[in-house]
Amino acid sequence: MKAKKIIIKGRVHDVGYRLFLLTEAESLFIENFDARNIVVDAEQHLVVQVRGPEEKINRFVEFARSNYPPDASVLAVEVEDYTEEVRSIESFRQSFMVLQMAKLAQTGVGMLKKQDSMLGKQDVMIEKQDVMIEKQDVMIEKQD
Repeated sequence: MKAKKIIIKGRVHDVGYRLFLLTEAESLFIENFDARNIVVDAEQHLVVQVRGPEEKINRFVEFARSNYPPDASVLAVEVEDYTEEVRSIESFRQSFMVLQMAKLAQTGVGMLKKQDSMLGKQDVMIEKQDVMIEKQDVMIEKQD
């Protein structure tokens, strides 16, 4: 078994990078995978750890060096041997899905707040229209 730590630097957060690499790891049947977004000295980093048969890990590393999600802007890819434990890909997938669902829930709450704000503004506009219609009615009465 071989383990590697891959550090990807650049614009690598909020571009689907972890899912992109998870998909490749799954296609290679890699059993141990982890990926975390971190910030180091105000720079975005994605730290990936993989463990598995040497051939699969080498293929994954080559993929990570030469393939990026469309919205990513990679400045550097560093690869080093890794000796610590790497969690199972199933464990990563579960926690990743929970994290993504939490982001989705936060986005939904934000959208509801904006919707409430827009409805409030719409109510104000309707009140102003009502006032304008009343003024038009008065003007029409004066014309008659």
